[in-house]
Amino acid sequence: MLLAILAILAGFIVLAWSADRFVDGAAALASHFGVSPLIIGLTIVGFGTSAPELVVSALAALGGNPGLAVGNAIGSNIANVGLVLGIGAVLAPLTVGSAILRREFPVMGLALLMVLIVLLDGQLGLIEGIILLISLLVIIAWTVHTGIRESRQASVTKLEDPLQAEFEQELAQVMPMMQAVLWLIIGGAFMVASSRLLVWGAVQIATLLGISDLLIGLTIVAIGTSLPEVAATVASVFKGENDIAIGNVIGSNIFNSLGVIGLAGILHPTVIDKIVLTRDIPMMLGITVLLYIILYRSGGIPCLSRIKGIVLLMLYCSYLALLVYQATV
Repeated sequence: MLLAILAILAGFIVLAWSADRFVDGAAALASHFGVSPLIIGLTIVGFGTSAPELVVSALAALGGNPGLAVGNAIGSNIANVGLVLGIGAVLAPLTVGSAILRREFPVMGLALLMVLIVLLDGQLGLIEGIILLISLLVIIAWTVHTGIRESRQASVTKLEDPLQAEFEQELAQVMPMMQAVLWLIIGGAFMVASSRLLVWGAVQIATLLGISDLLIGLTIVAIGTSLPEVAATVASVFKGENDIAIGNVIGSNIFNSLGVIGLAGILHPTVIDKIVLTRDIPMMLGITVLLYIILYRSGGIPCLSRIKGIVLLMLYCSYLALLVYQATV
């Protein structure tokens, strides 16, 4: 048990560090090839924070633990809203000024609904996985198209979307190309190694405690793989980049829903536990709808206040308490 706990802790630490290096390297490399900061932010940075979930879930599925893979993706989506944005809002109210994010929100909702629709029959297999991955590619293409259009409009009107301005400020300092390639390779290698360590520790604890790998994926692993989002959100809050803080969560949840779950289905088809459809996916959809309501349906400038952040955190803690309670009765 002690060795498994140490493996998980070490895996979390190295995973968070390597994912950050990987995203930094990828973003810098894209900059050297002339990709605009807005497109880099919407794709590489937005989706890149889900790299830990992708690698962990892929290794879990390949290792015969698809429950851990699915639980990691769904649990991370819930943690991104309840834990990550909750912590960010408690640190400082998150005011949203980007029109781009208003358009991205329905896309995230659609991605979450697709997960529910695809899994309604209780199966996650090759066909379901392909459907989800194709949907992700369509969204990426739409995101790139939107980024190009917004960049062109900004160059003509001289009026930038706040999200574009924040990405330009964030990506102003570009590392040398060789350093970018080095970080990309090192980050990717350490991400795989730490993910293997994390999955091994999680499976060991699930076996020793006699609980499902789904539960471990929804809790310990989901929180751990959300650490890059926590770090990115906290850093964005301190820099006053509120739109990036929320944009990263939107991008991560889209990628988790379509890319991570889709890949897991392709690598290891599995039967989905009914409780996922009656407890976890409804929680994922419900907390996302709540986030949209308190941001865009409360009147005035969209803002995630400290009180709203505390509400999100309390909801997430209540969800974890429910998971623990159901596992012990």
